[in-house]
Amino acid sequence: MILLISDLHLEEKRPDITRAFLHFLATRARQAEALYILGDFFEVWIGDDGMTPFQHDIARALRELSDAGTRIYLMHGNRDFLIGQRFCREAGCSLLNDPHKLQMNGEPVLLMHGDSLCTLDISYMKLRRWLRNPLSLLILRNLPLSTRQKLARKLRNESRAQTRMKASEIVDVTPEEVIKVMAAHGVRTLIHGHTHRPAVHELKVNDQAARRIVLGDWDRQGWALQVDDEGFKQAPFELTPI
Repeated sequence: MILLISDLHLEEKRPDITRAFLHFLATRARQAEALYILGDFFEVWIGDDGMTPFQHDIARALRELSDAGTRIYLMHGNRDFLIGQRFCREAGCSLLNDPHKLQMNGEPVLLMHGDSLCTLDISYMKLRRWLRNPLSLLILRNLPLSTRQKLARKLRNESRAQTRMKASEIVDVTPEEVIKVMAAHGVRTLIHGHTHRPAVHELKVNDQAARRIVLGDWDRQGWALQVDDEGFKQAPFELTPI
């Protein structure tokens, strides 16, 4: 069994999500061969050198799962793209490129965070290209922590304000881009997060049936996609463990 989650946006202000995630790690995830976290795991990440006690606690919980035998894979999101190898070593997880192609249930599957598919959001795509540029990343990682904290707050506030103002189709994925990316990688199953719109979308890629599985965000409830011999199944669950 493989589990896939995304968009937990972990932060100290949401202890309910943290409790649910720790419960998830100690129970359901222990039964999995692998856990894939497809971005926006943390609400904000200013660099491995700026890890808080809260973030160290999360890393230790992941390490316990890894030590118990579950492989953990982490992909950057738009909120936590500065996560680096120091955190991954502490957490016992491996960092994935976006996109990442692999085999699941005998078929090629493409994993993405999903923000790069929102090509109609022109202002965000320009910002994303700048932020993900290797030179920009080098500059960001060498800024003082206080400067990075201020910049993260500014970007987060601007993102929230712009998202409220933009039409829903602009902040969602572009269908043509989805088909283009899936065709380029030779897959008929794409799994991503980012949009906070959990669903399974049926489509055609090169005249063949295909599907796009959108992972749910953890807010009022948690979400996990389970992949096993019976197929791909995503379901929500209560945040408060019983």
